Amino acid sequence: MDSNGAMVDMLKRRGFVRTPRVEGAFRAVDRAVFVPMPHATDAYEDTPLSIGEGQTISAPSMVAIMLEAADLTPGQRVLEVGTGSGYNACLLAAATVGTVVTIERIPALYKRAEDVVHRLFPSVHMVLGDGTLGEPALAPYDRILVTAAAPAFPSPLIDQLAPQGKILAPVGSPGEAQVLMVGTKLPDGTLQTVRDVWCRFVPLIGRHGFPGGEEGA
Repeated sequence: MDSNGAMVDMLKRRGFVRTPRVEGAFRAVDRAVFVPMPHATDAYEDTPLSIGEGQTISAPSMVAIMLEAADLTPGQRVLEVGTGSGYNACLLAAATVGTVVTIERIPALYKRAEDVVHRLFPSVHMVLGDGTLGEPALAPYDRILVTAAAPAFPSPLIDQLAPQGKILAPVGSPGEAQVLMVGTKLPDGTLQTVRDVWCRFVPLIGRHGFPGGEEGA
């Protein structure tokens, strides 16, 4: 069995990968492609790894938790805030067979991810900019995934969420444990939120995030 497949089997045994859609995405997208050479030997370990610029590629288990919580279905329009390595954007593209938009604020990471993502999934729409502002031109989104810790759901992202759409974000202070929050947009425009798991992400930087620091996943 290939190493990526063995990683997926481990995630299934531990209950992180639960649905055929998420499993298929993980099997279709090799994590090693997104891990820089100094950490390539650890590409299939269930741990975050450095991708440069003070950023990390999230642990596969955390990625799986978010993808399962997002309840992805074919044809959805999905926005990811925090492209980082591009791994999650490719998983989203493999899982949704819809429109995937991903935003990164760090130019060096954006360029590196663009080369990989567009080689594997040319249809992914990549944006360089402040992810807390979203991408209004392509809204509304059925799903929005924020892959950095936010003080709260950024209001522009809520505005760009479609009715009955879901937004996921780690909410809490940088340097401390955060909680993955899942919000569903009700017909009156308000959010119905539930708490998922404890997690730890780098801070979300931008007009509706935290000042300073870096972002990415």
